[in-house]
Amino acid sequence: MTLRGKPTMADVARHAGVSLKTVSRVVNQEPHVSAALQRRVQESIGALGFRRNEAASRLARGASMLTLGLVMENISNEFYSRLAKSVEAAAAEHEALVVFGSYEERAERERMLIESMYARGVDSLIIVPSGSDHSWLAQHGGLTSVFVDRVPPGLDGADVVMLDDAHGGRVATEHLLARGHRRVALISDDERLSSVHDRALGYRAALRDAGLPLDESLVVREVFDPWRASQEVGKLLDLPDPPTAFFATNNRAAIGILQALRDRPERPAYVGFDDFALADVFNPGVTVVRYDTSRLATSAVDLLLHPASREAGAPRRVRVPVELVARGSGEVPPA
Repeated sequence: MTLRGKPTMADVARHAGVSLKTVSRVVNQEPHVSAALQRRVQESIGALGFRRNEAASRLARGASMLTLGLVMENISNEFYSRLAKSVEAAAAEHEALVVFGSYEERAERERMLIESMYARGVDSLIIVPSGSDHSWLAQHGGLTSVFVDRVPPGLDGADVVMLDDAHGGRVATEHLLARGHRRVALISDDERLSSVHDRALGYRAALRDAGLPLDESLVVREVFDPWRASQEVGKLLDLPDPPTAFFATNNRAAIGILQALRDRPERPAYVGFDDFALADVFNPGVTVVRYDTSRLATSAVDLLLHPASREAGAPRRVRVPVELVARGSGEVPPA
């Protein structure tokens, strides 16, 4: 069956050999459709690539335009600006609107944004949670939400789209160890965040598997901006037995390493988690663990718009793969 343009419910009905009303009932998850008919319609939907127009569906029911909220840490961080752009693009596929809010690393502002959006009739929320307890969200039973990048502390049963952070931390560290480095420093963020915790977990696992002890003097935590990362890197390089390589758990820390090395004679190896603009322009280019941000966004929007895919009581977890991109900085041998 050859189609011009996007497939419609009428196209699905013709392909499945059923009435348009049957397709509508299946798409809108209405009762009184046999399992056999549901299966036939779903197979046709998959074969044609049909996607329901959420906005039109809502308007037909007398509802307003679908609105999604995105609550994130800091829009000035490149990761969050890319995420916001990707969420907006994914929502546009359903003709939905997106409103944004940044809580600037303040848990009380995060709660204010979430409750304010909920009170103003935002239909569903995509949240990049802070490291604070989120059990208070259980009070808002009517709020549909999906968490991105991190598991919300204190909220059992939440739907989450996350990266394969532990694997990323492991492959980054293994990459450095394979070049002969034995003193690999970790520049880390808030380890209450599941993403940061898991990246550090991968770092420690790689050291353990290589038979190397964890030297806590080479582990820096609570680094939130490039300037602070730069200062900490300088302190580590001034140690009597300094590290010869660094693993940075976020793009801000990686930029901090670049700043620290600008005026120093040392040339340690380093790998960052998160790609960033101009990472491939430096000499050497910055070796990073990267991933598809649009896949994070699309997965989150799909979970929000298809709540029926959740099994009773079972949280849905989507893990987006990561890959190591070698550009030069992670391939520098020990001095």
